[in-house]
Amino acid sequence: MFPTLSQDQLRHSLGHRLRKARATTDALFSMLAPKAIAERPIAERHRIIFYLGHFEAFDWNLLGRSTLGLEPFNESFDELFAFGIDPVEGDLPSDTPSDWPDVSEISTYNQHVRTAVDDILETADFEASEDLQNGLAFQAAVEHRLMHAETLTYMLHRLSLDQKTSPVSEHEISGPGRNVKGKVEIPAGRATLGQTGDQGRFGWDNEFSEVINHVPPFLIDISNVTNGQFLEFVRSGGYDDRNLWHDADWAWKSRTGVSHPCFWETDGEAWMQRNMFDVQPLPLSWPVYVSHAEATAYARWRGAALPTESQLHRAAYGTPNGGERDYPWGSDAPSVARGNFDSHSWNAAPVGSFPGGDSAFGVADLTGNGWEWTSTVFEPFDGFERFRFYPGYSSNFFDGNHYVMKGGSSRTSKCMLRRSFRNWFQPHYTHIYSTFRCVEA
Repeated sequence: MFPTLSQDQLRHSLGHRLRKARATTDALFSMLAPKAIAERPIAERHRIIFYLGHFEAFDWNLLGRSTLGLEPFNESFDELFAFGIDPVEGDLPSDTPSDWPDVSEISTYNQHVRTAVDDILETADFEASEDLQNGLAFQAAVEHRLMHAETLTYMLHRLSLDQKTSPVSEHEISGPGRNVKGKVEIPAGRATLGQTGDQGRFGWDNEFSEVINHVPPFLIDISNVTNGQFLEFVRSGGYDDRNLWHDADWAWKSRTGVSHPCFWETDGEAWMQRNMFDVQPLPLSWPVYVSHAEATAYARWRGAALPTESQLHRAAYGTPNGGERDYPWGSDAPSVARGNFDSHSWNAAPVGSFPGGDSAFGVADLTGNGWEWTSTVFEPFDGFERFRFYPGYSSNFFDGNHYVMKGGSSRTSKCMLRRSFRNWFQPHYTHIYSTFRCVEA
């Protein structure tokens, strides 16, 4: 159990986290050239201007309207900025910049919401309702903002370099990393997914209930697949080998013309990596970022497979003596010595750069440096119950067409590195910071 905080302690903690999360998203918008706010750098997503209003609209709809039943002060904005999109292939948004309100109007709305939400926090009775107990709704608001800070980051990644400015505080991780090639054998054992409701910690609805699976022995890559390793797949004709691709994946690849990872570019015959603020020769030791479809094709080319959610849990949190850890390295809180996460860097780091984050089995980079694809379809655990205040958060995506991801990227907040956290995406979405490793039975 985690310690129970008094109402004043909880209020102080939530206020600090909320202000810090707001500063994170404010800093991202401050990087933009004025006209960039109207851009749609990823066809499947809203224009950037949507996110300028979305964070505050979500907070107000959740805390003001849903939880406390307060009257709206700008109902049209509450609705306009309420929901992001995850369209099926071919069903893309068609709005134009002129369809959106002026930035000044959105800024006024945002300031009004922040003042109202701060007032709610200042007077909240955290025992008044189920949604307020332990600050549940406020914690959801904070994590939602931090999730979308990462979404906004990879959207800005797709903008041309002249549409954004690098922050003065930019920090990157250099060095060769470690030689972490090869595989390690993971003995049979248990993998505990999810969490129980009595553990005293926050979790999204898909993290409940606790599920314990027995995992047979398997081999797993010590590190994520690197750009250099994936380059061998590209040069061998992997994108043109029909036998390596599932039917739906081949149809997607053929229709879109995808022939290399999203963040790769060519300069003559040389491969380059498109970073947030520059383009550099392809860093062969960085983890490759690809879609689930591309990762699956590579694994088949290797004669291997993507790990299941249970296998990745076993490799990350299991121990040789049969126990399980809170994090791959143990129970200590996440820190800069453990991995590339919490917005410490804009880019990936060479694989193996953080030996302090290795699991008990010696598997590297299981937290940070890129979300890891699994072969597990995103589905509810037994006993799943939707959040009353956000019923569609998970259940809207239990459609058989989203896959579980684990671990986190360089832009993932450390509060979401908990063992039970699950991310998910469609198999043909290429824009996220998602890598993978292979397993063999």
